[in-house]
Amino acid sequence: MSSPLIDQYREHLIDERNLSENSIRAYLADLDSLLLHINALGIAEFKDLTINHLRSWLANLQVRGAARSSITRRIASVKAFTYWAAKNNWIAEDIGGDLIAPKAQRALPKIINEKEAKDALSSLESLAADLDTPMALRDLAMVELLYASGIRVSELTGLDIKDLDFGRNTVRVMGKGARERVAPFGIPAAKALQRWLDRREELVSEKSAGALFLGARGKRIDPRTVRQVVYLVTQAVDPTKRLGPHALRHSAATHLLEGGADLRSVQELLGHASMATTQIYTHVSKSRLKAVYKQAHPRP
Repeated sequence: MSSPLIDQYREHLIDERNLSENSIRAYLADLDSLLLHINALGIAEFKDLTINHLRSWLANLQVRGAARSSITRRIASVKAFTYWAAKNNWIAEDIGGDLIAPKAQRALPKIINEKEAKDALSSLESLAADLDTPMALRDLAMVELLYASGIRVSELTGLDIKDLDFGRNTVRVMGKGARERVAPFGIPAAKALQRWLDRREELVSEKSAGALFLGARGKRIDPRTVRQVVYLVTQAVDPTKRLGPHALRHSAATHLLEGGADLRSVQELLGHASMATTQIYTHVSKSRLKAVYKQAHPRP
């Protein structure tokens, strides 16, 4: 299959779509999956692609156990690709335009409750005090900031020191689609960040530049390291749970709404382009309300 096609599509995603690195990686992975499938079907030239080949690819993914949400995302991805390919004369017409995505089943996000969040952070704070190492202080600062601000793990790892404003207790975040926003954080997160910055120099190397959070070798911290830290923190509170950074984001949004924050403010905090994305957290709150009602009311 043509390498120039892949290269040109990558340039399109970067220059015209202005997508994040993670989004570009996902789009290209979907394209690679499609190309491998049609190669196995004996299609050597992309111009010979038909909608039946696309449907065959999607059916194969479904047989292999892909979730409905994953299929929906793949359809959106391939439709964007075939639109671009037709526009740039790689194919005669936009064959992906006729694909219909299955109705998505929106699962409620997994969260920790307020007590679990408090216990997890208290436990991590005690551990940082006992160990008194730069990495322990870094881990506390990362988890405090994730829960306080609701930012994504990719946004956290992309932060530089200059993005912090301790005068206002805010952090400047570059979100999806290169949309910049400012997220507030509380006093506990501010204290944890300052304690980490006081010891950051011990991990600095020539590769550190201005990165806020550093790995053991001084480079900008990797998202996998952040996920592992959060996994361990949540499991320490409840061994049955192994929740990642996105669970802290979900939890922060839910706790804000339960505390009286309005939906529009939470949307702005999280950097959602659509209010519909934020509205799922109201379902979480309602589900918890029903659970409490059923447990506490004498005639549930």
